[in-house]
Amino acid sequence: MTIQSNVTTLLESKGIAFKIVEIPLSEDKKPIRSLEELLSAQGLEPQSVVRSVVFKGEQSGFCLLAVAGGGRADWALLRNFLGERKCRMAEYAEVPEATGYVVGAVPPIALPEGLRVLVDTSVSAYETVVIGSGVLGYALALKSADLLSLLQDKPQGSFVKVE
Repeated sequence: MTIQSNVTTLLESKGIAFKIVEIPLSEDKKPIRSLEELLSAQGLEPQSVVRSVVFKGEQSGFCLLAVAGGGRADWALLRNFLGERKCRMAEYAEVPEATGYVVGAVPPIALPEGLRVLVDTSVSAYETVVIGSGVLGYALALKSADLLSLLQDKPQGSFVKVE
């Protein structure tokens, strides 16, 4: 199975190995809800999915937070880090505008030049991570060290609530 996107092109150009994970779409063309089961069946850690959370600061505009595991963004930490008084989740229709990808396929890499990316420390907690491929219905599994090497120039820190 092969797919072609800006994400796969970037990974191939850097010689980074990845595995394509097919995510069956429901009838309404949304990714299935049992992603955890699907990943477990393929020998992947369900919590290893790196979610690309897009939000918008009042002054700083759109920003993407790459976060693995079940953690939720800590809005106070994000606002403080960005020097913002207010920030909110990006609306569904704003995500493609900000990232160039549809909801459900947004990767933390191969993004528009001006989009600010923050990397939560949770990404390094897994040997292999699963990221959006840029193509709805497919994800990519790769070594977290390889993903982090592509994100090395992005701010990294703890941006999630500790439960």
